[in-house]
Amino acid sequence: MTFDYDLFVIGGGSGGVRAARIASAEGKARVALAEEYRMGGTCVIRGCVPKKLMVYASEYPGMIEDARAYGWKVEAGAFDWSHFRSQLEVELTRLENAYRGTLKNAGVEVFDQRATVADAHTVALADGRRVTAKHILIATGGKPFIPDVPGAELGVTSNEMFHLEALPKRALVVGGGYIASEFACILNGLGVETTQYYRGAQILRGFDDEARGHVSTAMQAAGVTIHCGTDILRLEKTAGGILAVATDGTEREFDLVMFATGRSPNSRGLGLEALGVEFGRKDEIKVDGWSQTSVPSIYAVGDVTDRINLTPVAIREGHAFADTVFKGEPRQADHDLVASAVFTQPELGAVGLTEEAARAQEPIEVYVATFRPMQTLFAGRQDRVLMKLIVSTASRKVLGCHIVGPGAGEMIQLVGIAVKMGATKEDFDRTVAVHPTMSEELVTLRNPVRRG
Repeated sequence: MTFDYDLFVIGGGSGGVRAARIASAEGKARVALAEEYRMGGTCVIRGCVPKKLMVYASEYPGMIEDARAYGWKVEAGAFDWSHFRSQLEVELTRLENAYRGTLKNAGVEVFDQRATVADAHTVALADGRRVTAKHILIATGGKPFIPDVPGAELGVTSNEMFHLEALPKRALVVGGGYIASEFACILNGLGVETTQYYRGAQILRGFDDEARGHVSTAMQAAGVTIHCGTDILRLEKTAGGILAVATDGTEREFDLVMFATGRSPNSRGLGLEALGVEFGRKDEIKVDGWSQTSVPSIYAVGDVTDRINLTPVAIREGHAFADTVFKGEPRQADHDLVASAVFTQPELGAVGLTEEAARAQEPIEVYVATFRPMQTLFAGRQDRVLMKLIVSTASRKVLGCHIVGPGAGEMIQLVGIAVKMGATKEDFDRTVAVHPTMSEELVTLRNPVRRG
């Protein structure tokens, strides 16, 4: 059978774009890609990139304070949200154009419209056209989950946070994951009176307990009001804003309510159900190690598969798929020991096992250092850094590393290389410290604080 394309990709995020580029430019395939919104996907347009720029913006008040302590005669003016938002849009447009340029240079044909799957080899475009492809790749990412509570339509999600007409005076962030916690810190840093509700016992579930407790304490010291064990019962519109009625019996008024209560795979409504593509309990598309679905010609990568929902992982999955199917280089994406960072204030970087998971697996030693970093200590701040190593008693391998403090995301990237290579505690010990730095503590930890 002759097909219009060797590969048709649905979704123009990082994973889909990488797969399309490699298949076309290096695999010599005829490739098309459809994206119904803006090229770049969640990360570039409404996620990691704009969020990180907002993090940077929110950190300047603290920097200005510190500058005064260092002898600079500076004063902070008012934050101009409209100026920042317009500059942000310029940057996102630049990045979107870069993605488009990458696809064009690779010879990928782009359709700026919605696409669905009509059968195992046919894609239906929104304009009524139908095209055929030997392989179809689903890379449609995820979407914010909105809880089913009365008045939920009064709230916003992370998608809308970058397009607010003005900053609110009082904001409520509902949720305790990394998106919720990051936005709570951003809003607080920009001068918004910020409250965070989370139904669990502690924010940042899934991260190391000691590390997430450290983050929570620091956030509250910086001015974020965190209520754990608390959820929303309903929202009501009032003359002065939005009334949030909570499970702890309180009723408080806010100008903005943001739901950051998780994300769901963007998998439904694509025509996959009728073809027999298997889904998991959270609507994730089920795939094997090669990213292949239960329909052999259809593959899926990225957040829509709900494996590890990180942009670099989606890119690796898309690249591995293209290498395997179009370059004759069979390769599976490696999901083991993936480092990650949470851009709260302070940042949290992590790779490997938490103390809790490691202890359940085998006997361990735990090495911890907490201290006040030189830069903010001089400025009179009470900030504290946490450095933590989890070590196997038997093999001496470093099973996990957890860092809380300025630059934790940058540091964990480099530590991740060592941990991925199987470094032992003695390898860390043999490494000469770089002084004076925060990260030198990772190679000067000598005595375990506990064993288990």
